[in-house]
Order: sequence, then C-alpha cells, then structure tokens
Amino acid sequence: MNYRTYASPFSWRYGRPELRALFSEYERRRLWRAVWIALAEAQSEAGLVSPEELADLRAHGDDIDLEAAHKIEAEIHHDLMAEIRLFARQAPRGGGKLHLGSTSMDIEDNVEIYRLRRALSLIGAALRALLVAFAKQIREHAGDVCMGFTHLQPAEPTTLGHRLAVYAQDLVIDDAVLRLVFENLTAKGMRGAVGTSASYEQLLQRPGASADQERVILEKLGLTARDVSTQTYPRKLDYLLIASLAGLGASLSKFAADVRMLSSPEFGELQEPFAKSQVGSSAMPFKRNPILSERICSLARLLPSYADVAWQNAATNYLERTLDDSANRRTILPEAMLCADELVSLATRVIGGLTVNTRRMAENLRTYGPFAGTEAVMMEAVRSGGDRQVLHEAVRTAAMTSWSALSRGEDNPLARLLTEEEELTDRLDPAEIRRLLDPSKHVGTAQQRALAVAERIEKLPPFPIQKEVKA
Repeated sequence: MNYRTYASPFSWRYGRPELRALFSEYERRRLWRAVWIALAEAQSEAGLVSPEELADLRAHGDDIDLEAAHKIEAEIHHDLMAEIRLFARQAPRGGGKLHLGSTSMDIEDNVEIYRLRRALSLIGAALRALLVAFAKQIREHAGDVCMGFTHLQPAEPTTLGHRLAVYAQDLVIDDAVLRLVFENLTAKGMRGAVGTSASYEQLLQRPGASADQERVILEKLGLTARDVSTQTYPRKLDYLLIASLAGLGASLSKFAADVRMLSSPEFGELQEPFAKSQVGSSAMPFKRNPILSERICSLARLLPSYADVAWQNAATNYLERTLDDSANRRTILPEAMLCADELVSLATRVIGGLTVNTRRMAENLRTYGPFAGTEAVMMEAVRSGGDRQVLHEAVRTAAMTSWSALSRGEDNPLARLLTEEEELTDRLDPAEIRRLLDPSKHVGTAQQRALAVAERIEKLPPFPIQKEVKA
C-alpha cells in the first residue's frame, strides 16, 4: 500500500482482503487470460489452435506483468489490447491465436460478471451468518419486555426480541432479493462485436457451432448467458445488483440508527461493543460513541448513489453499445460490493457483541409503560357498567397530569391517580387497576412472532456459491 498517493478507503480500510484481491487489477488480468485460454481450448477442439499453441498459452497464463502492460497501454491507449500484446509476446508460439474472433467485451464482460457473482456469493454467505447471529439474540431476548416508541414518543410495550426480529425480517427480505439477483447475473457470452456471433460462425464454418463453443467456455467459468446480448451484457444487471445492495444498506442503516438512539443516555437500553482500550473522543475521555453503528449509517448512504449511476448507465447505453459507462463502472461495481461487505461485517460485530441494559429497560417501562394500560382499564370499567365517555375523560385527565409530572422529572403518578378516581374505583378494585397497568401484560404475541422469525432464519439454505476460477 502506497500511502503517498490517493487510494480509495476501499483499497485498504473497508471490505475484506479477499474481495479487494478479487477486484484487483492483477486478478482482472489473470481472469482475462483464463477466458482467452478457455477460448483457445474450445477452438483447439475445432482445429483452429494446435496442441502446441494451446500448451504455450497455458504455460504463460499467470505471467502477469502490470508494469510491462502499462507501458504498452501508454502507447496504444487500450488496456485489454495491451494485455493481449504482452501475453502474445510471452507466449510466442500460441500468442498469434489469442483473442481469435473476439471483441474486447467478450473477455471483459464475462470476467466482470464472474467477479460480481463471486463477490455476491461471499457477501450472501456473510449475510446468512449475520442472520444467524440475529436469530440467536432474538431467541435470547424474545420475552424481554421493553418500551415501544412511535413518532419517537413512548407508545406501547414490545419485547426486545420482537424489535430485533423486525430488523432481521428486513434482512430476510434482502437475502431473498440477493438470491434472485445472483440467479439473474448472467454473462454476455462469446458473441462478438454486436452480439450476433458472426465472427465465430465464420471461423467455425458450421451453422450454430458458436453456441457449442460458447457453452464450453462458459461452463469452465461457471457462468450462463441469456438468449441475446449486444456488445455487452445488459447494464440493467448492474443496476439490479447495486439497487439490491442499496436495499440491504437501508436495512442495516435502520438497525444501526436505532442502536445509536437506544445507546444514548436518554434511553440507555443497548450498547454496541466497546473495547477495553478504545478511545471515544480525543477531547472528552468519558465518551462511549457508537462508532460502528455510525459507520454503518455513513457507508450505507453511498450505495443509493452507486445505484443511481448504474441506472444512468442502463438507461443511456445507446444501441449496441456506448463507452460512457466504462470509466464509472471501474468505481461503482467494486466499491458497491466492498461497501456492502463492510456493512454486513460491521453489523455482525454489533449484533454479536450487543450489550443489553435490562435495568434501564425496566426503568423506562416503569416510567412510560403504565400509559399502555389505560385503554384496558377504561374497557374493563365500561364492562362493569360505566359510561364510556365519562370514563374516557377521567382517564385522560389522569394521563395528562401524569405527563406533566414526568416533564418535571417526577415519578409517573398514573397508577395512584387512577386508583383515586371514584368513577373507576366504583367499578374496579384498585389492585385490578394496577394489574391492568402492568406493561408486561400488554405485549400481545410479540414473543411468539419473534421466535417465528428466528425459526425462519434457522431454516434458510446456504447462499449459492460461484465456483472459483483457478489458474
């Protein structure tokens, strides 16, 4: 890593090394050569490449020399053609048959789809591990009652497991979408300049022979192609992929934002992992900032912008192909994958090391939970013969008085006020009123629903794997 020149944070800071290696220039050129060799193998069976020429190409498939290739590119201004010339120079016997019948995108686009599928299979596997970590926490906290909030205001009780299940259910949706995307990431195939396979048909001199050749090559790469293509695979696939990653980012950002909120002293219910020697602030040594969750929210914002660029590429790739997508795809494709990978990794750290402050959860319930039982109190009093409108006003007055007390920093007096209200105590025993105000009695089916999500996660199959193309 050269720290004296600009490098993307994804070059060294975010994303796993395996993905950075996959999207490296070295690996890109190694894979180009793998496609050229696969093409030569298929053409050897048709008598277009001799065994000696094929052996020469195979012998030099890993002789990547970026410095030499860049020198050629500086002269001819074409990166793939520069690699062809270098490869041909290194393999003088077989080099004359390199790229026979091909256009650049026969090589580049098949390699790109392979890399995207390979990266997505790794991210999908990581997402499944994240979901398993969620399922574990959901099961552990399925019945732990906490205060629910709507409009950022206290609402009714829920359980922590149910809240975690909401995040996990979004991720289950993302998992299903990513599996669908993986199935639809299809290669261009070996189709020539405008997708008609005319050059290969001419070489093979048998109608339909190019389809057999293509099938052999794509099988070596673990890819399939659609019925038609232009000079490229459909740029709609890039948009489909990155938009799905943006959806994943939205789910993780929602989770992280809520962790940030719930870790603030006003709530104090959750904390993300914080290392023993971790520094929270350069100026305020007492700070325990939720930096992992903040990083998730920060990085997730990139993904919709990448998706917007991919949309523009899909919408404006005129006729059989224009080149105005090429430069930006060098950035948006690898960085979208590395960004998503980092998000999943960060979220796994947060959920796996989540600290739950049950004391603060109980305090918040004692403060706000009784309000959730007011409707039950009113309904039971009506059932015992009371006037619904009169009772509603009595309960409302007590509730408003209680909110005023809370705003002054006092304890919640709601239970006391209601048990002193004659309209209620004439019909309900004060002990029954207190029982109805117990927030733990008002979580409905939260626990069962949370456990159902955990069970669904545990039954998910492994994410599909894109086989690795070896040398």
